[in-house]
Amino acid sequence: MVIVTGVFECAADERDRFVVSRLDRMRSSRAESGCLDYTFSADPLEPTRVLLFERWESQEALNAHLAAMAGEPPTPPADTTVTPTSMSITMYDAVNERGLGG
Repeated sequence: MVIVTGVFECAADERDRFVVSRLDRMRSSRAESGCLDYTFSADPLEPTRVLLFERWESQEALNAHLAAMAGEPPTPPADTTVTPTSMSITMYDAVNERGLGG
């Protein structure tokens, strides 16, 4: 399993529009083979922060997703475009999975 996390910073008055601009990407990514989770969400405590969480069955599934994204237009429709002031994305290889608690 591969987990991808990200943090995007946006102007506070543009954060919600940034999340909305990613709705189609969330829908299409979740429909891809091997995608277990794909979510952009507003941080409830930081008004400028958007979090990204992805889970993929394998590196191959993530690679296919990234290749498909490379062939897409680089930005959402002009009326929803928000450019983050910064972003950081990290990928993790998960080797064990277990439930938390009893």
